[in-house]
Amino acid sequence: MIFWMRYRPLYLLISTVMICAGIYSYLSWGFKVGIDFTGGVVAEYKLNDGSVKIVKSERERNELKSVGATEIRYENVGPSIGPELIKKTIYALGISALLILLWIAYQFKSIKFGISATLATFHDSFVLLGAFSLLGHFFGAEIDFLFVTAMLTVLSFSVHDTIVVYDRIRESKKKFTGTMYELANKAVSETMVRSLNNSFTIIFMLVALILLGGETVKWFAVALLIGTISGTYSSPFVAVPILVTWDEIEKKLKRR
Repeated sequence: MIFWMRYRPLYLLISTVMICAGIYSYLSWGFKVGIDFTGGVVAEYKLNDGSVKIVKSERERNELKSVGATEIRYENVGPSIGPELIKKTIYALGISALLILLWIAYQFKSIKFGISATLATFHDSFVLLGAFSLLGHFFGAEIDFLFVTAMLTVLSFSVHDTIVVYDRIRESKKKFTGTMYELANKAVSETMVRSLNNSFTIIFMLVALILLGGETVKWFAVALLIGTISGTYSSPFVAVPILVTWDEIEKKLKRR
């Protein structure tokens, strides 16, 4: 059996670096927000070489016109996601996170499980947001309605994967005597192959979608890919280490 929990400081360091990089990017450059939030122009042009390009600003539109590109489609789009909807979405995320916390705590008869799983989902949210701040600055990735959809999908995937590991810990606790540290190592070892196989099938599909799916769904697929990788990582290497560390601290405090 591999002693996964021995390397908890390394997992914490990796997560801290990823989140700090995202925070730095956000504070330095912010997000590149799509027309779903701001409104604007969407135009489609056929270039002289036969390829098609979609533009989302008057400046790009005028540049293409000046080189003789043929305009196929033009739309003046208003914002479909207003401030009120954004506020309601944030409230909904907060309520769903609280309900997930309470449900997992009830199912596993411990608030430690619920809070640890919720912190892992926050980890995935911060990683995805930070990654899109970086991608927006360097590659033009936008935060739009599809990104919000991808984030909600990623959170459900992350929670599901975490529950699988937690369930194995609970089952092992009924059959074997051992500390949370030992049970966690056993559970991660038993679920790792299943988790990786499940994730790789999703990753292969998303990579194909990024390469062949076209500009419209490219960044949606990228968001799902980042979230899938982060969710696969956070279940055994964030949610479980938090649970084990909490359990160890709790036992030390009880001995005093």
